[in-house]
Amino acid sequence: MWILMYVFSYSVSPAATNDRAEWRLLPNVVFQEFSNEKRCKTAKSKLEDSLKDAGARLRSGLEDLKTLGKADPAQIIIAFNVECVPK
Repeated sequence: MWILMYVFSYSVSPAATNDRAEWRLLPNVVFQEFSNEKRCKTAKSKLEDSLKDAGARLRSGLEDLKTLGKADPAQIIIAFNVECVPK
């Protein structure tokens, strides 16, 4: 058995929201079992591509807001890690 584990987190600057709290990481952790390494690595690759694409779309939207003077891509941090590990 193999376990696919991924952690996706993001943090939004207080300047970009009405919330004046400190920067906060909002992590999501997911585990999924696979019967073999190949299936796990295939899922890992697809997941990484999807997360990269989501981050790019979010940053693009923030660029649009930046032109209106409403937000800046520097006001958000996106991080993720995807691993396949034997069980």
